[in-house]
Amino acid sequence: MDAGMMSEALNYVFPNDAHAHWTLMIVIYPYITGVVAGAFIVSALAHVFKVEALMPIAKFALIFALSWLLFVTAPLLTHLGHPERALNMLFTPNFSGPSMMSGFGYIYMAYSILLIFEILIIYRYELVLLKEKASGIKKGIYNVLTLWTNDKSVEGRKFDHKVAFILAAIGIPLASMLHGYVGFIFGAVKSVHWWFTPLMPIIFLLSASVSGIAGIILFYIVIKKITGKLHEIDTNTIKTLVKLLWTFFILDFLFEMIEIAVHAYGGTTGWQHISHALSGPLHWSFWTMQVQILSIIPFFVLAYLSLKKVSRATLMVVAPIVSVMLLAQVLFMRWNVVIGGQIMAKSERGFATYHPMMFEKEGILMTVIMLVAPIVTLWLLSKIFPLWESECDKEPLH
Repeated sequence: MDAGMMSEALNYVFPNDAHAHWTLMIVIYPYITGVVAGAFIVSALAHVFKVEALMPIAKFALIFALSWLLFVTAPLLTHLGHPERALNMLFTPNFSGPSMMSGFGYIYMAYSILLIFEILIIYRYELVLLKEKASGIKKGIYNVLTLWTNDKSVEGRKFDHKVAFILAAIGIPLASMLHGYVGFIFGAVKSVHWWFTPLMPIIFLLSASVSGIAGIILFYIVIKKITGKLHEIDTNTIKTLVKLLWTFFILDFLFEMIEIAVHAYGGTTGWQHISHALSGPLHWSFWTMQVQILSIIPFFVLAYLSLKKVSRATLMVVAPIVSVMLLAQVLFMRWNVVIGGQIMAKSERGFATYHPMMFEKEGILMTVIMLVAPIVTLWLLSKIFPLWESECDKEPLH
């Protein structure tokens, strides 16, 4: 080999080493999916396991989950070069290759149908009452949502409760599958050493629970504050949510650190490259932000709120702040996994770089729009569906 050919060989960079093909849209895709799954868990604890402290926000958790569910596929469709071809994978699935994404499509459709039906069943009686007071377009919307029925009988309401219980029970494993499958997609990629671990679906599912519960706490308090109804918040409800958040966060953080420990202690293939990434380009986003600032600090704050008797005023201020920190922690985790896994060159000779632009198709502005859209949708849904437990929910069924 002459000098010219040797120089060319040494300087050769694989095409998939030079660019991060899965960009910000694929960072927020599992983030949005996780919020949906986590919020549904809160609702399921109230409707299936009868946790009384969570009943005041059981309906809110369902509407909150729906508002984010509507945008689960938006980042994926934005990422695709031809989004109109997205349905092809559902009609011609290939579970042995990249089309294993079709499995997510089936789970997403099944869960969407279940969640919508559960909401309509749980709200049916209240929507009938609201329909009697409504007029114009709103009355027509309520007519459609109640399927043109006006049944207010005790028997009908008892039947609603039974069906809602069954749907909520089925929804627990389905919601777990929805986000666990996202972790499976990453964990099944053999070419990326950091992703290729059986712990990935578990980590994704636990972090989903953290983001969903944190989102419920934050928006519950913020909405009540904005509407001037902060006094209506049950302190026991927030305390229970904080304890629940702390429990899931302990498990989430534990498994995240176990994953790193397994790679390090086991000396897995590519660990040297992973360790260099964590001490190099990912040091700030992983060790400084995700671990030190957004994990260790919230851990001790949640421990204090859960184990000590704190005043209501303290709880109402600190709980949303720590929730914001954990929402950011999960977002950093998604960034470090999705982007961090791709910047490690397959040749194990250095790292690629990725700097998102502001106005590109998958840039920062589009990401902000994707994350704000569910919040706007939640506001729109609140015009149709009452978010909080009402008097009609407390009426006896006899």
